[in-house]
Amino acid sequence: MRTVDEHLAEILDGVPLLAPLELALLEAEGGVLAEDVTAPVPLPPFDNSAMDGYAVVAADIAAASEAEPAVLPVIGDIVAGDPAVSAIRPGLTARIMTGAPLPAGADAVIPVEWTDGGDATVRVSRAAPPGNYIRRAGEDVLAGQTVAATGTRLGAAQLGMVAAVGRARVLVRPKPRVVVLSTGTELREPGTPLAPGEIWDSNSFMLTAAAAEAGGVGYRQATVGDEPGTVLRTLEDQLGRADAIVTSGGVSMGTRDVVKEVLTGHGTVAFHKVRMRPGKPQGFGLLQGTPVFTLPGNPVSAYVSFQVFVRPALRAMQGLPPEPLPTVSAVLAEDVKSPAGIRHYLRGRLSFARGHYGVAPAEGQGSHQLAALSAANALIVLPEDAEALPAGTHVDVMRLPS
Repeated sequence: MRTVDEHLAEILDGVPLLAPLELALLEAEGGVLAEDVTAPVPLPPFDNSAMDGYAVVAADIAAASEAEPAVLPVIGDIVAGDPAVSAIRPGLTARIMTGAPLPAGADAVIPVEWTDGGDATVRVSRAAPPGNYIRRAGEDVLAGQTVAATGTRLGAAQLGMVAAVGRARVLVRPKPRVVVLSTGTELREPGTPLAPGEIWDSNSFMLTAAAAEAGGVGYRQATVGDEPGTVLRTLEDQLGRADAIVTSGGVSMGTRDVVKEVLTGHGTVAFHKVRMRPGKPQGFGLLQGTPVFTLPGNPVSAYVSFQVFVRPALRAMQGLPPEPLPTVSAVLAEDVKSPAGIRHYLRGRLSFARGHYGVAPAEGQGSHQLAALSAANALIVLPEDAEALPAGTHVDVMRLPS
């Protein structure tokens, strides 16, 4: 058997880097920049008001107070995008809205709350220094500044930044398209009746959602049975739309392990036993250049295998560091045991109290016990040399997507 680290290293060495595409901004969401994005102009591009109020010359209101307010004639209104009032002289003021350009001659903005809100004249009851409530040109971003660097994943805030500097399209490594396929003659679609010996398919729904949580685009393929020709044709049919294929089931040592049967000898796909629980039977390789991850059929095994192996690979395909799930150190709430020589991923409930993380193992740890997994929010990682750990021991805990 190989170790978890050896199997992951082979995967990361084998997955291809996705080619960059130029995409419109909303199509690029979740993609990873393959270029630096710079600002062609400063942001903001001009001095503007940070408040609704009045643009003034600060010297004109230097003595203003509640008892003796300064009184100024109002010569007009300045709204965002409207340069109707382009300048004021000392002794005058203009009403100004948030984001509107500061008129020449003005050096301060007085919030409307400091005034009587007058239209023809305004009474200002507080003094203010030059620069009061003014957003200066370039205060946020300087012209030529990089606002989003190569390797940045484009979330909502990053897309907003790119749009703010005038870019309509960007060069990105797109979200990987992940086709998910469950195999097994016993599987039926949820919502259909079951005959004796049949079960509803859960893995393909779970893994398709996991692909989306990992930053990919998941496509669920309807289940297929155990007929080798059908399985192979189905896999080959998906190659045109997939950047990666994830299968579950049919990879162990049984007489009907069809995925192992049909993919052995195709491309570079190979099958191994990995020193982990759950998830010992694993397979990986390239089929016509497309990565294929063959995961075990037990639901918990499939899910843990996805998080340990597929998630880092999808990140690597976008040029991101192939990091594991976010990991924290937590204190075990009870004693645990683990077989010698394997890396054990226990399902657990992670909590935080009084400045420390604690974790309690789930009651059901069988690889078929989906209820315990669905109630868990973490995987407790027991290393290969840990056969028994008492309560109070610090352990690494991988936080599951919420």
